[in-house]
Amino acid sequence: MIIRDNSIETREVFIENSLDIGGENNLFKQSLFFDLEHYVYKKPICVGVFGCCYYDEDKSSLKVTQYMIESKKEIKSILIMARSYFENMANNMGKKYIVTFSGNNDFHVIKYLFNKYKINFDFDEFFTEIDLQKVYEKEIKDNIGLKALEKKFGIVREGELISGSNLAKTFSKIVKDRDYINRMPSEKIEKILLYNEQDVVNLFHIYTNWNTLKIEEDELEENNKEVDTSNEEEEIIEKTYEEDKVKKLEVLQKENEENIKEVNNDLQYKYIIEEKAAQD
Repeated sequence: MIIRDNSIETREVFIENSLDIGGENNLFKQSLFFDLEHYVYKKPICVGVFGCCYYDEDKSSLKVTQYMIESKKEIKSILIMARSYFENMANNMGKKYIVTFSGNNDFHVIKYLFNKYKINFDFDEFFTEIDLQKVYEKEIKDNIGLKALEKKFGIVREGELISGSNLAKTFSKIVKDRDYINRMPSEKIEKILLYNEQDVVNLFHIYTNWNTLKIEEDELEENNKEVDTSNEEEEIIEKTYEEDKVKKLEVLQKENEENIKEVNNDLQYKYIIEEKAAQD
């Protein structure tokens, strides 16, 4: 089993920028930021990487814990370690919330495997879940993925992106071939762990800067309203101009008709005078 504990310094956290849940915007202090990399084939097979972090206010840093399996025999071990981590965080560290992004998948996998390997743990007894994807959809009325949301917050990821299918293939090989982990380049292992670490760390950054995005969204909406109002004004001006143009054309046409009528009358009068003179 690969076990990694890391401490990552954070910038100053402004409470007023943090996500408000039920009138409280400091729940991040009591939260775990959680993400799994897993292998599912028709049904969950294993947790490949367990990743979690929490905010250490005294040291202004994130404490990241990760476990990664190295063979099939560690499928149950990583689950036991995950349960111990959660129990310690709840009982000794005062953590009451688990922050995820589209956490249904991860919870489905770990709960299924807990049940399969008879590992007794009830998440609802210890934690309340905060799913940032659901919160975003409710507030912004739009569906979005984690990487796209990171871009909205100006978050630049370290390392390379890895697709879920590629991770699944890797853990499939680890489970089926006990020597595969020994043939894996250390750079590949590091890439997987960094990818998972970035997921949980960025959940924290998104949570604690939530209202900066909301302000930007509100400003954008207000700007759009101003543009719509400006467009309406332009349409009114253009319509008025066209109406004036039509009226002017009607006046000119009427004047032309009167001029033509007057010319015709003059010609008719001249013809009568000439005809009369000819008769005389």
